[in-house]
Order: sequence, then structure tokens, then C-alpha cells
Amino acid sequence: MSDLTPILVSALVALIALWLSLRLRRQQRLLADLPTSKTQGVFIGLVELAGTAESEAPLRSFLSEEPCVHYAYDVSEHWSRTVVETYTDSKGRSQTRTRTESGWRSVASGGETRDFYLRDDTGAVLIRPEKATLEPATVFEETVGLGHPLYYGKGPEGAVPNSQHRRRFVETAIPLHRPLYIVGQARERQDVVAPEIAAAKDAAMYLISVRAEKSVQRGKAGWSWFWWVIGLLAAGVAGFLLQNGGVLPLPVPIAIYLAAWGLTWTWMVFNSLVELRQRVRQGWSLIDVQLKRRNDLIPGVVAVVSALQSHEATTQTAVAALRAQLAATRPGVAGPDFEGVAGTIRAVVERYPELVAQEGFAQLHRTLVETEQRIALARTYYNDIATQFATRLERLPDRWVAALARMQPEPLLAAASFERASVKMRLVE
Repeated sequence: MSDLTPILVSALVALIALWLSLRLRRQQRLLADLPTSKTQGVFIGLVELAGTAESEAPLRSFLSEEPCVHYAYDVSEHWSRTVVETYTDSKGRSQTRTRTESGWRSVASGGETRDFYLRDDTGAVLIRPEKATLEPATVFEETVGLGHPLYYGKGPEGAVPNSQHRRRFVETAIPLHRPLYIVGQARERQDVVAPEIAAAKDAAMYLISVRAEKSVQRGKAGWSWFWWVIGLLAAGVAGFLLQNGGVLPLPVPIAIYLAAWGLTWTWMVFNSLVELRQRVRQGWSLIDVQLKRRNDLIPGVVAVVSALQSHEATTQTAVAALRAQLAATRPGVAGPDFEGVAGTIRAVVERYPELVAQEGFAQLHRTLVETEQRIALARTYYNDIATQFATRLERLPDRWVAALARMQPEPLLAAASFERASVKMRLVE
């Protein structure tokens, strides 16, 4: 082995550890930056959801036999043997010795995963867990002897070589109704006009976990610091070897490692802020699409309401409100603010029930109400992520990095008059 090999190995370990540390920190920041969306407010793109696992046709796990949407089990058998080996002692003489080897060998395993729904207080969204990183709960763990009913009841016949006739049964699962935390890419379903969460090549993460959001974030932050320390120690070992060889003093490799960490950390923070700003702008674009759709519907509603024979205060107020919304502007731009008009139209319909019978008006009214419900959901997502972006810009040390790119917070959509729809689901209890 050459003298440079330990130095190169230490330097390589330091680089790999630094990369792992930054990767985990970036994932932790992503989780912190994503607002938790409601299932009814899911749009195309990366989303974060929290709810319970539900299914119309749940699985039944193999060991615990409880309803679930995913399970995986393993049966291991304990073995032990005595080995006689020959070795050469310090005086060059041949000697023999005995030692005991033992361990566990898997003798059976399996599992199954099924598409399921994530349900919250607004509805449910379809989850396709294929290729997701799953963090299930341990629902069954037991070690038994040969006479136990479980030994052959859930395990295979026969035995491994040198078996001690002890078997360990372990099963993990995502039980039905279990609270879940999910981060993944939303896309449009092929069978109906509705979103679903599924694997995507360009998705930053696809995680399905029984742990809470804070627990997942703490785990990634903790491992990030762990790998940072490993990298620092590896840099110190390289420095020690270089110092012994008379090449460089010990502090130099450590300083290089810290400088590399500082530069890559700044680059990581800058990129995460840019991505967060892009998600804010994407959030507004989702609202803008629905607002433009609403603007296409409003003139038709105005024409119907204006044609009413009675021009009392109810109709005059409705027409004025509708026309004002045609000139409404986005937050931060001079002009009328966006407001919901579904309630105003409902008041007119209650006053003039004959409107419902008019050809085309009922469909026009229903489409406008559905559009405003989508705006209400998109507004919540936009305001949450815009608030997170503004918080990042005020927090040190992100504030210093943001100043380099002259990043500014985005204005919030203050209108709270957009109404959300109530959703009814019928799933297995």
C-alpha cells in the first residue's frame, strides 16, 4: 500500500460525507418549505399532505392479520456452530483454536402494497405508492421456539443448517386509518378529472411515512449533522497524515473542508430559495388560471342578472360586484382586489328562483361556483408558501444569501370570501 492511499481515502470519505450532509439538509429544508395542502386543494406539482390511510378494498397483513394498505414480513431462523481453525502464532508455530459462530438467516419473506386514498377533513386523494420511499410501522415482532404454534403456522417446514430452532417473526405495515405524512408529485388521473400522487422522474422526493412531519425533519437534520462531523473527522485524519509526512500542517485540510462546506452550503441555500420562489410563482399561476376562467364566465352571468325586470338593490349590488371583478388585479398591483362572487349570485338566485330554470344559467352558475372553490383551495396553498418564502427571507443566515439575489417577498392574496366545497367520501371503516 502506498503512503498516499490513506490520505486519498480520508479525503474521499470527507467529500462523500460532505455531499451526504448537504443532500440531507436540502431535503430537510424542502420539507420545511412545503406547506401542508388539503387533499381537495391538490394541484399539479410537488405537494405535502397529511391524513389517514383509507381503502375501498384493504389488504390483510400476513402475521398480524390486520387491515392495511401495505405490509412486509420476514421470518428468520437462528443458527449456531462451532468452528475449528488453524493459525500461526507469533513464534511461527501452527496452532488450532475453536470459536462459535451464530446469526439469523431469513427463511421466508413477502409483502404486498396496494393503491389507497389519503383522507383529511376536505376529502381524499388517490395515492399510488409504487417506487415511493415507505416508512411503515412495526406491527408484529415475536421470537418463538419449536413448540410454538407460530413456528410452523406462519413459517416454512424444515430447518436451516445448525439451527437452534428459534424463529423471529417481524412485520411492518401501513394500517388502515393510520395517520400518514406524504410528500410527492401530484398529477392528473387517467380515469377521472382528479389528481393523484405518484412517482415521477423529476420529483425531488416521494415519501410515505407513518411519522409526523416534525419527526421526519428532525431525522434528516440529525443525520445531516452526523455526516458533517464524519467529514470533519476524515479531513482531520488526512491533515494528521499530511502533517506527519511534512507536507501540510494539520489545520490546513480542516480549513479546506470548512471552506468547501461554507461555499456548498451557500450554494444549496441559494438554490433552495430560488426553488421556493418558483413554487410561490407556480402557486399564483394556479390561481391565475382559475381567475381567467372566472372572468370568461362573469359576462354571461352579468347579462342574465341585468336582464331582470326589477332593478332593486339586490340585483344592482350583484351587477356592480361582478363588473368590479372584471377589473380586479393581482396583489401588489393597483386596482380592485379579488373577491368571491358566488355568495352574491346565490343571493340573487334566492330572490329570483326562476333564474335556475333558465336555459344555461344553472350550468353557468355551477361552473362559476366550482371555479371559485378551486380558487379558495389554491389561495390557501399560495398564501402558505408565500408566507414561508417571506419568513425565509427574514431568517438568518438565509437573509444574507437572499440579499445577494435581491429577492423580495411576494404579496398575499387577502380575499377570504372564496367558498370551499364540502366533500363526502364513503370508505371502509
